[in-house]
Order: sequence, then C-alpha cells, then structure tokens
Amino acid sequence: MSDDQLVDEADLEWSDVEHGDHEFRRKQLGAATAGDELGCSLYELPEGKQDWLRHYHEGNEEALFVLSGTGTISLGPDAEEHDLSAGDYVALPRGEAGTHAIEGGEGGLRYLMMSTMNEPDITVYPDDDKVGLYAGSAPGGAKDERTLSTYLDRNAEVAYWDEE
Repeated sequence: MSDDQLVDEADLEWSDVEHGDHEFRRKQLGAATAGDELGCSLYELPEGKQDWLRHYHEGNEEALFVLSGTGTISLGPDAEEHDLSAGDYVALPRGEAGTHAIEGGEGGLRYLMMSTMNEPDITVYPDDDKVGLYAGSAPGGAKDERTLSTYLDRNAEVAYWDEE
C-alpha cells in the first residue's frame, strides 16, 4: 500500500462553511487519497443547521452513512422527511429520486457522504430553480482541475443559432 492510499482523518484540516441556516464542517477524505472514482467526506452538522442546498445530481450517485448523532433528511421530489441516527445508510441515486437535504438534530450529526466522481455533472437545485455545471473535475473533486464550474438559472436558455 502506498502512502497516498491511506489517510488518517485526524491529519486533515476541517473546512468550514457558514451561510445562514447552512453551517457544517467537512474533511474531504477521498480527495486526500489516490482514489479517482469514489469520493468520501466526513461531515459534522450542528443542531438545527443544514448542509448544502436541497439538490440532486444528474451524473453522480451519492450515499450517506451516519456515524453518530441525530438529524433529518428530506428525500425525493416531495421532500419526504426521515429521521437519521447512528448506523443509518441512505442511497441517493442519480436524478430526481436522489434529491436530498440534511439537517442536524439534537446534539448535531456526524456522517460520511460518499459519491461517484463522474464528470461532467449537473447538479439541480429544485427549490432555487438553478443548476450547477461541472467539467474537468466532479463536484467535490480538485477545483484546480475544473474547466467549468458555474451556477445558472435553471431556465436560462438561448437559441442555438442566436446572432450567428
């Protein structure tokens, strides 16, 4: 086994995100190793706070495994809420069926989020009517390798032959 195949979570720095009701800490375990096709991040989500905006991926499948604490996850296009606790595993397939948002419960939530690392990818944010477009590196991948990373109004459209 080479040194880039094994990482100790304690050796990685947390990245912190705080924006209104969205607040969490994250360690990108997969990005710290030699893996190409599987991403994995450790998250800590405080009580009453959410991770990312509710979304789904068109090009990548995700899964979450709860390590400790409690929380809720809203799933699917109807945002059906489910309680989360230690030992729970949630599969998040590509497409609308994988729509999700996570909120920390009493005492917070600690979990692993895994994903395939396919690119290009489109992330759809149904509550915000926007999309994220990524090429060169999958969401959660190396940003310095990304050739396209942008967020657009979901209905932004121009004619193919516009002014050509």
